[in-house]
Amino acid sequence: MGEPVLGRRLMALLDLFARHSDDAGKLTRLYLSPAHKSAIAELSGWMRAAGLAVAVDALGTLTGRYESAQPGAPTLLIGSHIDTVRDAGRYDGALGVLAGLVAVEELASRSERMPFAIEIVAFGDEEGVRFPTTLLSSRALAGRFDSACLDMRDAQGITLRQALVDFGCDPEQIGAIARRSDHLLGYVEVHIEQGPTLAEARKPVGVVTAIAGAKRLSVDVIGKAGHAGTVPMRLRRDALAAASEMILAIERIARAAANIVATVGNAAISPGAPNVIPGKVSFSVDLRAPNDADRDAALSGISQAMEEIARKRGVRLESQIVHETPAVACSPSMTECLTQAIRRQGFPAPMMVSGAGHDASAVASLCPVGMMFVRCAGGISHSPEESVTTEDADVCVRVLLDFLRGFPESKIRVR
Repeated sequence: MGEPVLGRRLMALLDLFARHSDDAGKLTRLYLSPAHKSAIAELSGWMRAAGLAVAVDALGTLTGRYESAQPGAPTLLIGSHIDTVRDAGRYDGALGVLAGLVAVEELASRSERMPFAIEIVAFGDEEGVRFPTTLLSSRALAGRFDSACLDMRDAQGITLRQALVDFGCDPEQIGAIARRSDHLLGYVEVHIEQGPTLAEARKPVGVVTAIAGAKRLSVDVIGKAGHAGTVPMRLRRDALAAASEMILAIERIARAAANIVATVGNAAISPGAPNVIPGKVSFSVDLRAPNDADRDAALSGISQAMEEIARKRGVRLESQIVHETPAVACSPSMTECLTQAIRRQGFPAPMMVSGAGHDASAVASLCPVGMMFVRCAGGISHSPEESVTTEDADVCVRVLLDFLRGFPESKIRVR
């Protein structure tokens, strides 16, 4: 391998982009925040310098268009998100957007045009930190924006509608964001893996075959509070003891099934005093699988186990689904194109399933999608400890360029 020139360029842009933060001393870039606005401004300048035509839509999504060699050709989208979690790393989301930019910069420097247009898309709301929803921008692109979301409020009581107006967007124009599928070849997303598989396998990149579907439950276990010193053990209806047994059952069921992951990420104990038997425990369940039928079968087993525990312990169980996203299979043809591009660059192309959600899962209802993962040290993500090497950044840009240059002529339609 030669000098990682493209990797150095990508890492330099990522370092500069990380300066756009709502919090001093750490990276927090929330949707429609001042940091989001300044990030769009700088990224727009970089896009224009590379010869891209720039536009920001009614939900704050930034698009940079690199025209095709022939008029009337369809468009290939390259994208990811530029919002972050609180106290984030600098690679989640931004890597995919800026890798696309560096690839197009390289094409432009050689006056090289593809037989299709390229649009780099920087979505604004993938993390869902500010408002109680996620994938607003990418759902709108696919024509699936729910106008009821405009009335949602953030922690400060600001509605999405008002936040858009304050940002300089026109909520009345959201319907115009939806794209026509017959004008698009597909969507490609480059993203850090957010897991340890590539790091453990010592592979720089991998190809995503599916994005896992998720269901989230809100569970309440209602027992009876009482004095810790006066209620005999045999007469107790301890909500925490029952909830603990349920959580262990959830873990046991998920570990026994292939390709299932289940997480209890938060819990609240009431009344929460050291000398009071817990009368109520509320906890969450996050259940994911690359196949909806497998996920739902696991959910059925978990629900049955929790009900049995509740009956045995004399507590009441209340459970409801509060979030659901279907599993999404990546396009076989896009997956094959990415696989061949990786192999042409001299690397193996391991097939992977993404346990995390991505904008690609929303765009999949509009056009074929493909995803490439880039190795992230230790699989650490959503943390300042996210780490990608310059060499791996170089590989991902070179693979993306190879993918663009090798995209099959048979897939290109001229209108």
